[in-house]
Amino acid sequence: MKDLKATDLTFGAVFVCLMTVGANIAVWFPMLAIPIGGATVPLSLQTFFAILAGLMLGRKLGSISMITYILVGVAGVPVFANMSAGPMALISPTGGFIFSFVFIAFFSGIIAQLGRKPSIPIYTAAALIGLIFNYGIGVTYMYIAMNTWLELQVTYQAAWIGMIPFLIKDAALAVLAAVFMINLAKRVPARWTSTAKAS
Repeated sequence: MKDLKATDLTFGAVFVCLMTVGANIAVWFPMLAIPIGGATVPLSLQTFFAILAGLMLGRKLGSISMITYILVGVAGVPVFANMSAGPMALISPTGGFIFSFVFIAFFSGIIAQLGRKPSIPIYTAAALIGLIFNYGIGVTYMYIAMNTWLELQVTYQAAWIGMIPFLIKDAALAVLAAVFMINLAKRVPARWTSTAKAS
């Protein structure tokens, strides 16, 4: 924490704001909720921004920004999905996805920093690793929540099947994050090189 600069804190704060926007974009723009098979799949951009936080800010600052986002929401600021807030959001069936954002940024950042120079394969691998943590944690938590305190009889397989439309959407956005990052790194390489070394 001591080696964080004012610019680093600013970038971290920007991602807290982006996560809020990503969580509620379908609230402000209802047309972005896509009907699939009788259900409505809102276009959430949280996974996209959490991956981008890891790729852009590195594992340390990226995960710190996600922890800050969670703490802001728990403190009562309506930054979670559907403009919700408070600790109850963390014990809802989708609370695991909120926790997973820290792991997304951390492990995406680690993988991205393994490459000596920016590349599509490295950034794509980093983004997909983040996606695995996102759904691995989120779906498992949702399955446990449904079968314990919600007292619903749902199989683990059914929990995953219900998330397929979201997974497809987030997988596409993960690849988009990698493409966006490689183009950004080519334009301002000094910023991301220094971030990778510091993070």
